[in-house]
Amino acid sequence: MAAKIKKGDYVQVMSGSLKNGKGKKGEVLKVFNKENRVLVAGVNMVKRHVRPSQADPEGGIKQFEAPIHVSTVAHLDPKDGKPTRVGFKVLKDGKKVRVAKRSGEVIDDK
Repeated sequence: MAAKIKKGDYVQVMSGSLKNGKGKKGEVLKVFNKENRVLVAGVNMVKRHVRPSQADPEGGIKQFEAPIHVSTVAHLDPKDGKPTRVGFKVLKDGKKVRVAKRSGEVIDDK
């Protein structure tokens, strides 16, 4: 099945707690297909205690994003920036592209 959310897309978190980022918008940094999760910039920030190592001699408490389930995010419409569902359409030249259901705009720029 084709992916509705891809790396580089702009999404909004639609469900979950405010602490985890409900209502926040951000860019998808990475997609974990097997786990059905996505990593969104600035959303679901967690703190980890990191032991000093050669790569990071400082160690300490580090803060970074944790993955969230793909069903909790909605793609942002390229036309007006509001959340939308994603559909697929086959163009005249035979190319399959993602389309925003809200406005009908083509999402894929390639």
